[in-house]
Amino acid sequence: MANVFHDRREELEKHEFMMGVARGRLAVSLDVLTDALAMVGQHGVYCTSNRNPAVPALDLQFVLSQITGAKELIQSVMQELESQKKI
Repeated sequence: MANVFHDRREELEKHEFMMGVARGRLAVSLDVLTDALAMVGQHGVYCTSNRNPAVPALDLQFVLSQITGAKELIQSVMQELESQKKI
């Protein structure tokens, strides 16, 4: 399995420099989750529900909702860090 710190080294360095280590890593985490969301979404086009072919299979729906939830949590942490920075 690949190491995210190695695979995304340049992206991490850029964002950590611009935003600080914690916020930079959170920003890259959002990018990783967005990439995963896009890949699962593409897979969902071909793996549809047997009951309703207009929607992805149930397992893909679950993965999509979990990734979306993780992105929302990360975004809320970034907003909280930003608000603390202004105090």
